[in-house]
Amino acid sequence: MKLFERSYPRVPLILLWTGLLVLVSSISACGDPAGPRAQDRYIARTIAIQLPQGHLTKHPLDEEISRRAFKLFLKSLDPMKLYFYQSDVDRFAEKQDQWAALLKSGDISPAYEIFSVFLKRVDERVATALDILKQPLDFTKDEEIIRDPDLLTYPKTPEEARDRWEKRIKLDLLILKADKQTSGAEAIEKLQRRYTSFAKRIHQTDEDELLETYLSAICESYDPHTSYMSPETLENFDITMKLELEGIGAALQSEDGYVVVKRIIPGGPAAKDGRLKVDDKIIGVGQGEDGEIVDVVDMKLSDVVQLIRGKRGTVVRLEVLPADGSPKRIITITREKIELKDSEAKGQVFEVGQKPDGKPYRIGVIDLPSFYMDMSGARLGIPEFRSTTRDVRRILESFTQQGVDGVILDLRRNGGGSLQEAINLTGLFIESGPVVQVKDSGGRVMVYDDEDTSVAWRGPLIVLISKFSASASEILAGAIQDYRRGLIVGDHSTHGKGTVQSLIDLGQELFRLPNAPKLGALKLTIQQFYRPDGDSTQNRGVLADIELPSLTNHLEGISESDLDYALPFDRIQPAKYQVYSDVNSAVVDFLKKRSEERVNNSPDFQKVKQDIERYLAQREKKTVPLQEEKFMAQVKELNADKEEEKRLRALDEGSEEGIKRDYYLEEVFQIMTDYLQQRVVAQAR
Repeated sequence: MKLFERSYPRVPLILLWTGLLVLVSSISACGDPAGPRAQDRYIARTIAIQLPQGHLTKHPLDEEISRRAFKLFLKSLDPMKLYFYQSDVDRFAEKQDQWAALLKSGDISPAYEIFSVFLKRVDERVATALDILKQPLDFTKDEEIIRDPDLLTYPKTPEEARDRWEKRIKLDLLILKADKQTSGAEAIEKLQRRYTSFAKRIHQTDEDELLETYLSAICESYDPHTSYMSPETLENFDITMKLELEGIGAALQSEDGYVVVKRIIPGGPAAKDGRLKVDDKIIGVGQGEDGEIVDVVDMKLSDVVQLIRGKRGTVVRLEVLPADGSPKRIITITREKIELKDSEAKGQVFEVGQKPDGKPYRIGVIDLPSFYMDMSGARLGIPEFRSTTRDVRRILESFTQQGVDGVILDLRRNGGGSLQEAINLTGLFIESGPVVQVKDSGGRVMVYDDEDTSVAWRGPLIVLISKFSASASEILAGAIQDYRRGLIVGDHSTHGKGTVQSLIDLGQELFRLPNAPKLGALKLTIQQFYRPDGDSTQNRGVLADIELPSLTNHLEGISESDLDYALPFDRIQPAKYQVYSDVNSAVVDFLKKRSEERVNNSPDFQKVKQDIERYLAQREKKTVPLQEEKFMAQVKELNADKEEEKRLRALDEGSEEGIKRDYYLEEVFQIMTDYLQQRVVAQAR
């Protein structure tokens, strides 16, 4: 078993990872999943044993879990209630209380029974949609579409289903027109292709994917972070933790049946070759110098990625429709090992303001997107295996050599990672002591200390957070705050994920062999995090000392408390630790007041506040108008200022140009210079 914790996925891009194909079955051709396999029974029974025994709550695998799982499985297939009839759901519900008992016997038949109906309904709805697109649509009609799925019911009749799809199509057409992507006949053709492609890709769902969706619905009925990971998902998780892969170095996204290049990874073979461009469409993939080109239009994105995978030194040929409209061409690329530089720690020194001696303050900023560690390298004892702490230590040593006055650790897009790395990294800023407390299902509390007395940075420290800062980020931020070692600045609070997961390799669990079959893994919540002061980070997160206006503070669905069946906040006894004198309430109050004055006089932050007001007003509305004038007026209001949206997208994806000095970071610099000046005053006393 491996202890780790990680966050939720945010960006719908799939990197071109490579290596040996890890699925037990081969890539699906177009065709529905055939039915449960023998191995599925073993996997299901193992999970049925592990869940009630190993989960933090010790909740029995009972009818309550069955009903939760039933809701989650339907939600995963049909979140906006566009496909199933109410009669379908009622029929499925007759067996929902049996799901737990069936799982114990290894029976996953409900997944196939429900999915077969889903495929039928998808085909019916797509046929309806294509028919609607042939008819004239009235955009002067004063009608609305419900945007909140919780307020929707499943349609009861074909007529009701058609009415809902007509509204959905009108909304899609209005969105295309508002985005100025396309309109008229071209927009209709685009939607025809989108709906047809969706149906084709749903029919390509393989047994592994359906098993993962069904078992994860059962697992997530315990809490949002317990899940079943298919062999492919498990392989991709390992790659994420290592921060290295073998492939062509591109990020892909599926759009209306096409695989579109969304990003070229700097330093990768595609970047070196130079011919593949962002927004190019990959329509075919061939192996080697002369292998047959396989048509990948309307193919599942994961299957296209599998085709492009391969060992370093091997050749893949891509048939590409260039974004610039030039004729299609074949691009031959040799796969290489790629380091995911955009996910590793980066450091940069900025000059800010003026010291009493006339020289500028030098502020070191560390952008840390994740807590990564090469787990296999660590297990094998490989010297200098990939480690967050090792990389950040080097950056801090460089900062010291450059004479920085203060350090900002930016965790705004850090969704977590290795628990051990979070502990070790915190140790770079404190001499020693408890970093996190962990309680198991039996109520036993273990204290994890930083035992390395060396300190890489003793000076002023700000930890920058957002609602996207989760798990390991919250451990570090909470410890820094409890020790009063630095200031926490950013959103009102972090994400609120305060649980520990264990990764159980099911092949190893079942067969206990060195070369056990790849059956995926169970990610199981087994413990809960607590800060040195005894507060859990679960559900509540770490509260900022100084809060800055940001739209992420108010977005729906990104906090732990927004997730289904999230575990509650609680607290335990504080650990024994020695606080520092770097931060106190008087300093925080002074810095907060100074920051509020600047924010209130900042045009940029005033625009952010206006964006927030508009967003909150729109969030209160449960419907979207489909009358064209009303819709466009609403879009115009929401699009009045796109700068905050661009900033959030850049924050989420990172920047190839390094750390961007924008208005937000500028305010954090001002907080740091105020902090530095206050320290000088305090020392003079």
